[in-house]
Amino acid sequence: MGIIDLLTPKAIALDVQITSKSEAIDTLVNLMDRAGVLLDTEVYKTAVLEREKTGTTGIGEGIAIPHAKSGAVKKAALAAMVVKSGVDYNSLDGQPAYLFFMIAAPDTANDLHVEVLSRLATLLMDNDFRQSLLDTKSTEEFLQLINKAETEKFTEEAPAKEVSTGYDVLAVTACPTGIAHTFMAAESLEMKAKEMGIRIKVETNGSGGIKNSLTPEDIKQASCIIVAADKKVEMARFNGKPLIQTKVADGIHKAKDLLEKATSGNVPVFHATEQTLQPENEKAESLGRQIYKHLMNGVSHMLPFVIGGGILIALAFLFDDYTINPANFGSNTPFAAFLKNVGGTAFGFMLPVLAGYIAMSIADRPGLAAGFVGGMLANSGGSGFLGALLAGFIAGYLVLGLKKLFRSLPPALEGIKPVLLYPVLGVLLIGAIITFLINPPVSVINTWMTNTLNTMGSGSKVFLGVILGAMMAIDMGGPINKASYVFGTASLASGQFDIMAAVMAGGMVPPLAIALCSTFFKNRFSEKDRKSGLTNYIMGFSFITEGAIPFAAADPTRVIPACAIGAGVAGGLSMLFGCTLRAPHGGLFVVPVIGSPLNYLIALAAGAIVGMIILALLKKPIE
Repeated sequence: MGIIDLLTPKAIALDVQITSKSEAIDTLVNLMDRAGVLLDTEVYKTAVLEREKTGTTGIGEGIAIPHAKSGAVKKAALAAMVVKSGVDYNSLDGQPAYLFFMIAAPDTANDLHVEVLSRLATLLMDNDFRQSLLDTKSTEEFLQLINKAETEKFTEEAPAKEVSTGYDVLAVTACPTGIAHTFMAAESLEMKAKEMGIRIKVETNGSGGIKNSLTPEDIKQASCIIVAADKKVEMARFNGKPLIQTKVADGIHKAKDLLEKATSGNVPVFHATEQTLQPENEKAESLGRQIYKHLMNGVSHMLPFVIGGGILIALAFLFDDYTINPANFGSNTPFAAFLKNVGGTAFGFMLPVLAGYIAMSIADRPGLAAGFVGGMLANSGGSGFLGALLAGFIAGYLVLGLKKLFRSLPPALEGIKPVLLYPVLGVLLIGAIITFLINPPVSVINTWMTNTLNTMGSGSKVFLGVILGAMMAIDMGGPINKASYVFGTASLASGQFDIMAAVMAGGMVPPLAIALCSTFFKNRFSEKDRKSGLTNYIMGFSFITEGAIPFAAADPTRVIPACAIGAGVAGGLSMLFGCTLRAPHGGLFVVPVIGSPLNYLIALAAGAIVGMIILALLKKPIE
């Protein structure tokens, strides 16, 4: 497979007249759609825009390579565009972009196309090749130039890459998607090293896996390592070697500076036990962003236990016989008792897993044991979810402090740190902190919160339901949505089952409101949007709020307010009707285990209809 197998004449446009970045993306997406490789144009476009939020794909030198990996793509493909007058694409070097290649990759395990795309990225580092593409007069000539350059370069260079006689400098390149920037950084480093007479080997961590991997012998002989990465890579293997850590964009644009520094002899030695595993651009993140990422790491690992355990516990009540012994409801029959036991066991891991993986996100693997123990002590000591949350962060930063404290130990003692010093001191200290400092005050706070929720009047509970429901629809999977959902799952542990019911109702409304509006107010939507709207019925019924994201991204000022108001109505009515939910997920599939299921469906329908009506009023008919 070659580059021109992914790039067809239909997907090429020469001498395009556009004036903005958004127009550039729209034009390229339309070219991709014209090639017939997209299942859903809007979903793919949303994925491209989401990728742009993580960092511009205008890589400089007049090149932009917007890309996305999405389930809306049938098969890997390229689209190309030449804008001879240039357009401001917010490129890394601040200069206009003239040459555009858009990459569409399917969200599957098949990554055979990645090697082809890496070749394109490599070819674009050649100034003469880029200029020849800009000067081309026809799509046929455009394709011929690419085919010729690919054949000449990779036929000649393939054998040379197998030779390994020792290297002066080693490098690792990696970007979040692992498609373009990864290989462009590798090519830039290799080209500049060749000019400077430096022997270099570059490992690429692309979406198709690790290529040209660095061997222990390579690492042993090299004088310095360059890690140009925007995602985590395996770092422990570089322990004791001089190492430069930077972002992948520097590998493309600052290759000479990096190589000069790598060969200067003044590079600090890397120690795998220090918190130097993050790329520099991650270190520069705000404290709030770092805390959010650590929290989400814990929550993402916790959710399978909460969902699996919670649904099994809910099913135990569904299959039990209340009349046998009301006081033992949920365990009266053998099958119900089995479900409740298994579900309760899974549910019991919720807080230790939450705390453990928060700590691991902060301090890497040494923080895991201290976090687990802290979460378990918080669970058994009455401080519950809030205590486990604190335990995770305290354990993580505690172990991080131990790492710094033991940094000056002799190298001979390096091996006992992860197997003796960190676990023993980490567990001991977190145990003392949680038992004597956290559990007493936090358990009092938990008791107060539980009593307050239990004694809330119906008006206060309805207001709480409105707020939590609306939060689920504000950013549809973002921090506000997650805050509401985490509050709902935490309430399950304290026996507040009505809160989770309101949260799930609010989360189901956005996709349902959009689906209903695209069905009954068709003139507000394009034909493609109406087709996409149908899938939102399934998303909504399954409690997948993210189904509404493409519509919210395309028209946020109308979609988000309509969905938020509808979701607030559903959450408030769920509270008003006294609906309860013991399972933290499941959508309509867990309605049989919802307390007052008919009223719950009424609340959900009311919220979806209100959202539909408001959205129809806000959106104007389109031609």
